[in-house]
This record gives sequence, C-alpha cells and structure tokens, in this order.
Amino acid sequence: MGLETIALSLLVLAMATYATLRVGRFKLYEALAERARYIRETHPNPEVTRRAVGPSNFERRLVSVPDVLPPATFATLRAEIEALVEHERSYLPSHKQGGTVAYETMLSKAPNVVALYYSKDVQDWVSHLVGMPIVPTPLHDQSSLSVLFYDKPGDHIGWHYDHNFYRGRHFTVLLAVVNEGHETDGLSGAQLMARMGGEDEVVPTPPNTIVVFEGARVIHKVSPIAEGERRVMLSMTYCTDPRSTLFQGIARRIKDTAFFGIRALWT
Repeated sequence: MGLETIALSLLVLAMATYATLRVGRFKLYEALAERARYIRETHPNPEVTRRAVGPSNFERRLVSVPDVLPPATFATLRAEIEALVEHERSYLPSHKQGGTVAYETMLSKAPNVVALYYSKDVQDWVSHLVGMPIVPTPLHDQSSLSVLFYDKPGDHIGWHYDHNFYRGRHFTVLLAVVNEGHETDGLSGAQLMARMGGEDEVVPTPPNTIVVFEGARVIHKVSPIAEGERRVMLSMTYCTDPRSTLFQGIARRIKDTAFFGIRALWT
C-alpha cells in the first residue's frame, strides 16, 4: 500500500469519525433543547431586585450591582450550584487555572439556574442596563451558561478580553455565588479586576452581586486564590444578535476546548 493510499485512508477515517461525533452531538443538542423548553415552561421565572441602574451606569461598559436577587432565590441557586461537584479542571500555563461546569451539565442538573438564565425579568433588566435588547446566546455555546470554580491554590485567569463570536454585541453577566476566604471581610483574596481608563480597578464580587460587562471591550482578570479559599461564579452570556459567521463559529469551538474539553469541537 503506497503512502498516498495510506494518507487517503486516514483522511477518510478522520472524516468518518468527525461525522459520527458530529451526529452524536446533534442528537444531544436536540435533547438539550427539549430540556431547555421544559425548564422554561415548568420552572418559576426568577425576578431581580429592582435597583436604580440603567444605561447611564453602563457608560464604562462595566457595572457591579449588589444584592440583585431576592435572598430566597439566591439561596436556591447557591444550593443547586454547590451540588455540581463534577466540574472539569483546566490549566493553561501563565493564563488560566480553575474548574468549569458547562451549559449541557447545567441543563441536566441545575434547572433553577437555567430558569434564571432564561428569565424574562433578568433579560429585561440586563437590556435596560446596557441600553439595547439582548437575547441568550445559542445552546451549542458551552459558555452561554457555565459555572467557574476557583477552589485550589493558585486558581486564576490572566488579563484577557472575552472574544465576541457573534454578529451583535456580546455581554457577560457574572453572579457571585460563593466568595469565602481569609480577608478581613471574610472574602477570598481572589479579585476580579478590570483596566478602566488606564487604571487597574477591583470589581466588587461579594455573594449575590451581579457584574455586567462587555468583555470584548473591557480587559479583565481574576487574581490567584489562596489555600483554603473558595470562589464560585455563575457566568451567563447574552448578545444582541446570536448569528455568527463560519469563522466565528470555528473560533468559538477552539476557544471552548480550553474550558470544556475536546467535545467542544463537535458543537
């Protein structure tokens, strides 16, 4: 068998493998879409505690708002997120170290969190804050709804932008679920920081604080956490237009592999 024949055989095998994996993922996403519809129809529509925040507060493309959710709602969400112990560890030298729980896991194990993400009240609140209508990002985007764990010494993420993989503007909504540590206020030493106007600023993230920002325009990082500390953040992403180009879709898949593993390539 010649080298050309071997190369062709390997190419055919690779294409067949990719097609099989792709079909499997399509079937999974059909099931997940049905699960999302069921949650939206059967679970309460969580509301936010109304605060005097609007477009004028978002002029710098970042705002931190404390005590956004009613205490009972927040307690339910925290208990559900704390039960998600099967998170994945990821490590990129000098850039990121931490754990993640992907969207598909949330759909199967955290219905109240999914209901929060799809909540009309939450979407209306974020839309009013950023000054334009927003919608959830697509189901196949593992970062649409995820949990970020910083619970081992040195867990962090370096300075970065949240790349926008959609035609419309893209916004990140972070809910601080757990923030426990050795600081005098009982919080961890891990801090969300953003570079605003040439200055590095600490963005407050005590529990039940929501941070809304346009990550493609605001460079940010999370400093390392110390031993015995924990920081858990719920990350929700929304956009003004969920359509994407072929190049944007490929780039999004490659990025997701760093957080959610090789399966992201088949989305």
